[in-house]
Formats: sequence, C-alpha cells, structure tokens
Amino acid sequence: MTTSQPAPPAQPLTAEEDALIRALPRLIYALPRAIDADMVREQQLPLIEWTALMRLSEAPQRRMRMGELAVACELSLSGMTRIVTVLERQGLVERVRCDDDARGLNAVLTDAGLARLEQAWPSNLASVRRHFLDHLEGVDLARLARAIQNVAGNA
Repeated sequence: MTTSQPAPPAQPLTAEEDALIRALPRLIYALPRAIDADMVREQQLPLIEWTALMRLSEAPQRRMRMGELAVACELSLSGMTRIVTVLERQGLVERVRCDDDARGLNAVLTDAGLARLEQAWPSNLASVRRHFLDHLEGVDLARLARAIQNVAGNA
C-alpha cells in the first residue's frame, strides 16, 4: 500500500516573481504584434510569412512536409495551408508531392523566396533588437534561453 505525502504548502510569489508572471502574457502578446507591424510596414511581409520562409530556408533542401512546417510555425495545418497559398501566389514557395508518400505535400522555398527572405532579414533583425534584445542589457542570454526552453519543453 502506497501512502501519499501531503503536498507542501504553496509558497507566495515574491514581488519579483509576481512581476515576471504578470509581464509574460503581455510579452507573449505584444512582441509578435510589434515585430509583425514593423515587417508589414517596412517589407509588406507579415511575421508569419517571414517565419514560414525562414523555417523552410533552414530545412534540408529548403523543403518541409506541410504538417512539419505547420508545427514549426505553431499553426494548424489549415492555417499553414492558407499561408503557403499566399506565398505560392507570390512565387516564394511551391508545393510538390512527397517522394516517399504520394498523398503528402512538401512546401519548398524557391530561389525567389530565399531572395525575399534575405531582403527582409535586416528589417526583422532591427525589429527584434528594438522590441526585445535591446531591453535585455546585462541579462545572461544563454541562461535565459535555456530557462525558456526548459519551461516550453515542460508545458
């Protein structure tokens, strides 16, 4: 027979912990919106389209199955299909049948898509720095990145 131990009493948050917990939802909401606004204004390229192009540029042979791309972009498959349709109309991405599964489709970054990504990269970088990285002076970024990855991996 297993006896369960009572849970330890909950510890109240410190003022710093409370401030962090309250700031996180604002960051999660505001940061992508700010970067997206900059990208649309400066490049006429929404952040989600930039992200899809970027993920494809990093993939072997610049191709990913549509489902894998959706996961990488944190979208539903139907949402990713809509984004790829927009990018396909612009000649930045094409859809091709998977070699190993004729039912599946790969999204493939075209040369024009890679050129568009490279053209938009300075705007994305400047926006990320302005809205996020410039505010982290003195923070151990490697430690912060590991902490965020740990939290995301356990969520």
